[in-house]
Amino acid sequence: MIALIDYGSGNLRSVHKALLQVGAQVRLVSEPQALAGAQACVLPGVGAFDDCLNALSQQGLSAALQEYVASGRPFLGICVGYQALFENSEEFDSRAPGLGIFGGTVVRFPARPGLKVPQIGWNQLHFTAPDCPLYRGIAEGSHVYFVHSYFPRPKDPSIVASVTTYGEEFASSVWRGNVFATQFHPEKSQQVGLQILRNFADLIR
Repeated sequence: MIALIDYGSGNLRSVHKALLQVGAQVRLVSEPQALAGAQACVLPGVGAFDDCLNALSQQGLSAALQEYVASGRPFLGICVGYQALFENSEEFDSRAPGLGIFGGTVVRFPARPGLKVPQIGWNQLHFTAPDCPLYRGIAEGSHVYFVHSYFPRPKDPSIVASVTTYGEEFASSVWRGNVFATQFHPEKSQQVGLQILRNFADLIR
């Protein structure tokens, strides 16, 4: 069973639908105790960093997610659910601390001539960790769907699983042990995205 964290994120339903489409058993989880029986966990997200972290804190899920990650069970963060894994964010001079699973700060794309922020649309993945289980069967240079103005800058470059260029090169996904996270939206990335979610679900099959 995959626990899909429900803290009011706008992309919850589309992630739920995509996971069901790849054959996963999914349970919506909004309370910490419901994580106990989960074999895997997905933290989705759209919108602001502070809104995500404050909602998780109010529902008692912040500490529960930290404990879950420490248990070694598979975890996937998506978009703001990826950003939440880091220490803090520059967004709105954020005062909400991140989960601190990884060292680093979430930063905004700098203003550049001809570069629209947010990045909305398709862009390519270039693998820096081609053995990452999430990318099994995914071709180098595959296109996935992004909607974001901010992205994490990890302190530890060894966790970066893929990079993407939008004005500058940024870490479009990370992987360390049982923790995977993507800045792009697999649930909106058609067959490539479904294969990524299938690969994640296969970790518990």
